[in-house]
Formats: sequence, structure tokens, C-alpha cells
Amino acid sequence: MSHTITDTQLLHALNWRYATKTFDASKIIPEATWKTLEETLILSPSSFGLQPYRFLVVKDAAIRRQLQPHSWNQTQVVDASHYVVFAARTGITETEIDAFLNRIVEVRNIPRESLEGYRGMMYGSLLSPGAEARIPHWAALQAYIALGNLMTAASLVGVDTCAIEGFAPAEYDAILGLKEQGYASVVCCALGYRSAEDKYADLAKVRKTATDLIQTV
Repeated sequence: MSHTITDTQLLHALNWRYATKTFDASKIIPEATWKTLEETLILSPSSFGLQPYRFLVVKDAAIRRQLQPHSWNQTQVVDASHYVVFAARTGITETEIDAFLNRIVEVRNIPRESLEGYRGMMYGSLLSPGAEARIPHWAALQAYIALGNLMTAASLVGVDTCAIEGFAPAEYDAILGLKEQGYASVVCCALGYRSAEDKYADLAKVRKTATDLIQTV
């Protein structure tokens, strides 16, 4: 396939992006742009392709106000155009794995029997004795992949973001009813457009050098 953006454009977008502290509450992400960003969440890679997470787009202003005190009172929670809570599965069941395999059959139009080896591999990794304790951490890591994908995509379409780990997961879970659904909140992301008042917008990006971070072996 041909690339639709240049190397320079990609790096420009990533340098433009920063952890937006103050959003302009009057500016809303256009619906078409938001649908594109939602699609980047859907298309994010995950282990086995199982997508052990859910993305809660919190539009209700009252719920956002409930969440803010449990988010170190950060204003992004209520001022950003969109606020997404990344919720990871706290357990995996045979039913979920089989539903995923059935989805593969549906989309790719292949025999169900051809996936028995894949099914066995997932069962062995995710349902074997001792695996249950590892699932929440594993699922959270998958959610973070989706977070990175969303933030990069947002920078490419000119949407500002701020990842938020400073929140009380137990309180979020209670407000959003996540525990009963078998999910737990792991990270959040505010999206919208930076305020002209945000003093952090024009600061130079501080990163380690390539020599410090990248090793070729």
C-alpha cells in the first residue's frame, strides 16, 4: 500500500502533540472526526486479537462532574470535548473466546474447524490454572496499546489529547457500574482542542536522546 502521509508530517504531528492541561470547552470535535477516532480504537491491535477491553465515551456532563473529584479535580475531565475511560476485562471466559472465534468465521468466511488450534492456544494461555490472576494486568496492557493508538491518530487529525492516570479506579468503577460488567477502569483520555490560555502548549518537548533510548543489537 502507498503511504498517505510523509515522514515529516508524522513527526510534525507527534511534536505538536502534548499533554493538554487546559481545553477550550467551547470547541467540540466534529462528529465525522470523532467517528474516525472511534474507528482507530476499534482497529487497535491486541493480543490474540481478542480486544479484552471496552471504551466508555462519557458524554453526560453530570457523570463527568461526578468523576472529576475522583480525578484529582483535573479540569480536563469536564472541559474536554470528549472523555474516554479505558476499561479492561477482569477475567476471560470460554464464551468470550468462542464468540471471538465465531466472529472470525463470520468475517473471513472460513470453517470453524480450521480455528481449533488457535482456540486451544488461547484456552491454554488464558484459561489454564493460574492464568486468572494474570488476566487483569494483561488486559490493562492491551488497553494501553489502544490508548497510544488513539493519541497518535488524534495528533494526525489535529485533535489534542491528555492521558489521565491520576484518578481513583474504584470510584470510577462504582460510578460507571464497571465491576458488575466484569471490567475495571485502567486509564482515561481527554480529547478536544487546546485553550489559548494553556501555558504548556508552546513549551519545547523534552525527551531523552536517541542514544539514550535506542540500542541496536
